Amino acid sequence: MKLKRALQTVAYRGIYSVTFVVGLLPMWFLYAMASIAFFMTYYIVGYRKAVALQNVARSFPDRRYGEIQAIVKKFYACFAAYFAEILKGVSAPAAVLGKKIIVENTALIDRYIKSGRNVIACLGHCGNWELLNVMPCKIPHAVYAVYKPLRSPVMDRLTVKIRSRFGMKLIADSAVVRHMHAKDAHPAVYLFLGDQCPRIREENYRFTLLNQETYFFSGMEKLARKTRSAVVYLHITQVSKGYYRVACLPLSSEAETTPEGEVTKKYIDLLSENIREEPYGWLWTHQRWKR
Repeated sequence: MKLKRALQTVAYRGIYSVTFVVGLLPMWFLYAMASIAFFMTYYIVGYRKAVALQNVARSFPDRRYGEIQAIVKKFYACFAAYFAEILKGVSAPAAVLGKKIIVENTALIDRYIKSGRNVIACLGHCGNWELLNVMPCKIPHAVYAVYKPLRSPVMDRLTVKIRSRFGMKLIADSAVVRHMHAKDAHPAVYLFLGDQCPRIREENYRFTLLNQETYFFSGMEKLARKTRSAVVYLHITQVSKGYYRVACLPLSSEAETTPEGEVTKKYIDLLSENIREEPYGWLWTHQRWKR
């Protein structure tokens, strides 16, 4: 076991060192590398291209095939650029990254926190969501990211290191309820990605997303109701290459008083608006409707 842990530590330090050094390269060079990666992924390898085309076509049945192809192509180009921006974020100071993210209407979060409520800030895989690790620099409150630990100890440790660089705290989905109910816990903001495909299908959480019947995790809503938390939606759009706007939109001020499924339904409506506003920004290669 000691040898295994030692090898994992060596692997972690090696990967982190490489990403840190690469992140020191100028942004124009990283974007150039991203352009090469886009060409290879889209034109040569075609990584999940059929999945992306099918997802977009079914989501926008009124679009012509040329429009669908254009959305998919721009998605791949943007997604490659996201990786360049994430690499830069491994070593770039908060002052630099903070200028690339504009967070609007943070007064909404302040109001909920001051009233003694936790805030569940739900979002989708829109824009470069990974850059939200600078959120602790944008709001004067503790920020937690609810996540599912990765199977690989090395990659899990690396993910935690990168995402927590500016003060964000990662908390496993299995421990979040216990944490929020702890006696010494103060009101905080909990980031929650709610557009992933659940393993367990619950009929009460089957809705229509982009013209397709879709199952959703019940965890976000049940967490909000159980902990009497307020819920906001983070609407992410790209202002220009490398720059993003995050608008804090009200979703539910008292989730525990709403009928079951209403919070999730409102989340889906806001997510759908986010995707329709910037269709190339969503994670189309994800097999969202595989079940």
